[in-house]
Formats: sequence, structure tokens, C-alpha cells
Amino acid sequence: MRNILDKTPKTLQKEIHAKVRAILEAPDSDTARMLLNQVLDEYRTKAAKAMDILEFGFEDAVAVLELPERYRKRLRTTNSLERLNEEIRRRERVIRIFPNRESAIRLIGALLMEQDEKWASSKKYLDIAEYFEWQKEASKNSGEKVIPIR
Repeated sequence: MRNILDKTPKTLQKEIHAKVRAILEAPDSDTARMLLNQVLDEYRTKAAKAMDILEFGFEDAVAVLELPERYRKRLRTTNSLERLNEEIRRRERVIRIFPNRESAIRLIGALLMEQDEKWASSKKYLDIAEYFEWQKEASKNSGEKVIPIR
């Protein structure tokens, strides 16, 4: 969204923001694609660079729409990643200066292992068992193999 708005003329930013938000919050990928085509047709001449960015990143941005709705809500944002980065920064501020690169890598590795243990043992952020059931159902319905999560 930021990349698109950076290349959008100031007078159109609110308008395009609302339209792009509608694309990202679409109930399914077909609706998102229809909205994308409408936005591209309407703004291609007025904000060409922004529309190029939107068109280029569309598939990546709406990939989450292929998942069950329960997972979309958590995976469509980068909140969990930003929270993890914030925790790394918080711990790094205490140390301030690392003696070498390996010590910084050890700190980050330890934090990631700690976070993995929390995700594995505490309240589940995403219930993978439910995902596997959805995956089996999707592969039965489509007749093709769904790529597993590892």
C-alpha cells in the first residue's frame, strides 16, 4: 500500500487508498481481480506508476485469499512479523554493541528459538491441524495436489 501511495499524485491518494483497500479486503480472488481491473482502467492514465506497482504486486498481495477465512485474518498483515522484529530490537538495545557478527546471529537465533517454543507450546496462533483438513478437502475438490506447509 505504501509503495502504491508513494507513486500516486497527492490529489488522488485518498481515492486510490480506498479502492486498493477494497481489493485487499475482497472476499475471494475473483472479486479482487474484478476490482483490480476496474481500478486499473480508471486510474491507468492518472497514476500510471502506481497502477504498475499495483498490477505487479497483485498476485502476492491476494495470495492469502486462497486460504480459509480464519487464516486470512492473521496472515494478510505483517503484525506478527513486526512484533517479532520489535522484540529483537528491544533485546538488541540492551546489548548496544556486539563484539562480532556471530554474537548478533546467536542473539537473533536464540530469540527465534524462544519464539518457536512459545508458538508450539502456548495458545496456538494458527491451528495447523485445521489447515491440513482444509488442504485435504481442497485437493479432493480440485483433483490436484495442494502444496503442503513445512
